[in-house]
Amino acid sequence: MQPNTLLDAILDEAGVSHAGLAAHVNQAGRARGLALRYEHTAVARWLKGQRPRGHVPDLICEVLAARLRRPVTLDDIGLGVPGEPAAPHGSGLSGFVERATALWRSDEQQRPHILDAPAVTGTPAVMPVWEWENPPEDVDVSRGGRHRVTPADIEMLRAARSHYEQMYRKAGGIATRSRIVGFLNAETAPLLRGSYTDAMGRQLHRATGGLVAIAGICAYDSDALGLAQRYFHQALRLAKASGDRGLGAYVIALLVNQSLFMKEYRQAVAFAEAALRTAGRHITPALASDLYAMQAKAYAHLGDATSALDCIRQAESAAERIRRGHEPDETGYVQPGLVHVQVAEALLSLGDLTAAGEHAAAAVDTPAHDRGRVHRLAMLSQIELRQGNADRAAATAVEMAERARGMESMRLRDRLRAVREHLVRNGSAGTAEAAELIDGALRVPL
Repeated sequence: MQPNTLLDAILDEAGVSHAGLAAHVNQAGRARGLALRYEHTAVARWLKGQRPRGHVPDLICEVLAARLRRPVTLDDIGLGVPGEPAAPHGSGLSGFVERATALWRSDEQQRPHILDAPAVTGTPAVMPVWEWENPPEDVDVSRGGRHRVTPADIEMLRAARSHYEQMYRKAGGIATRSRIVGFLNAETAPLLRGSYTDAMGRQLHRATGGLVAIAGICAYDSDALGLAQRYFHQALRLAKASGDRGLGAYVIALLVNQSLFMKEYRQAVAFAEAALRTAGRHITPALASDLYAMQAKAYAHLGDATSALDCIRQAESAAERIRRGHEPDETGYVQPGLVHVQVAEALLSLGDLTAAGEHAAAAVDTPAHDRGRVHRLAMLSQIELRQGNADRAAATAVEMAERARGMESMRLRDRLRAVREHLVRNGSAGTAEAAELIDGALRVPL
C-alpha cells in the first residue's frame, strides 16, 4: 500500500486539517442522506493509501473543489480507479502541476518510497523525452488562482535558481537539496497554482523548470537516482509548457549525464541525438559542445571509435563558438576546460593515453569552480597513473582531496574512492599521503 501523496499535497494546498476534512465529508454526506462519522484517524488511513468506501472519494472531491474554487477529480486526489483513463482535468498541464507539487512535498517529508525508488529504464525512461519532442504542444498555459503571478515572482525564481546552483557547486548536492526542495514547496508551488496569463505562465514554467532541474541535480548528487530522474522528467515537461526548446535540450543533457553514470550508453547516445535534433537552432554552442562530448564518451564505452572521434571533433568545434554573455544561465556549467575533461575521458576509454593526458592537463590548467576542479584533477590523476607516473598522480590526488574537503556529494565521493583505489594499486612514495587525505575527506559524515 503506497502513501497517497496527491491527497496529502492537495490538503496542504487547501489548508484543511485531517479533522477538518473528516468533518466536511460527514457534512457533505448528510446532504446526500448518508450517516457518516469519520474522524481524523480515517483521513490518516486514506493518506497511508487506504481507499475510502462507497461515495466518499466523490465527497472528498466535492469538499476540496469548494475550498479551492476549482474542479477537483478523483485523479487529482490520487483515488482514480486503476485501469481506467484519467479525467481530462487530471491528465493535462493542471494535473501535472498537482502531481509535481505532490512529489516535492513527499521529498521534503523524506518519504522512503520516494527517496529509495530506483531509476526507470526502457520505455518509461524514453517516453518523457519522446513526449517533449512530439506534439501536441500546450496551446494555452494560463490558469486562474488566488495569487496573481507578477514579473517580480519570475525574477525571484530565477534568482533562486542561480543561488542554489552556486550553493551546489560549493557545498554539494546533499547539503543543497533540502533547501531547494523547501523553496519549491514554500514559494514555487503556490505560484504554479496561482493566476497567470498564457504569456506570464510560459515565463513561470520556464523559471520553474530551471529550478526543478537543479533539484534533480542535487538528488542525483545525493544518490537518489530515481528521484533525480523524476525531477528531470518534470523539468522537461515544464520546458515544453514554456515553449523553450533550449531549456528542454539542457534538461536532456542532464538525463544524458545520468544515463552515462548508469552505464546506459545507447540511451545516452539516443537522448543526446534527440536534444540536438529537436532543439535545432535553439541549442547554444555551449550546450552543443557538452552534448557532443557526452556522446563521445558513450560511443567510446560502446567501442565505436569512429563515432566517438567524430563527436569529439564536433564538441571541440562547438566549444570554439561559445560566447560568454550570449548563453542562458543554465549553460553556465559549461566552463572553459569542461570539454577538455570530457574528451579526456572518452580518449582514455579508447586507450589513447597521450591525447587523453594532453586534454586532462589542459582542463586542469583552465580556471574552474572547486567542484569542477575536483573532477578535472581526478581524471588527470587517473591518466597519470595509467601512464606510469605514480608520483605525479599522487601529487595531483593530494590537491584533489584538499579541494574536495567540506563538499557533501556522493558523486565526488565516487571520484575520491576511484582515485584512491588506483593509487593503492599502483603504489609510490607519495601514495600514503594522498590516500590518507582522501580517507579524511571520505570520513566526513554526510
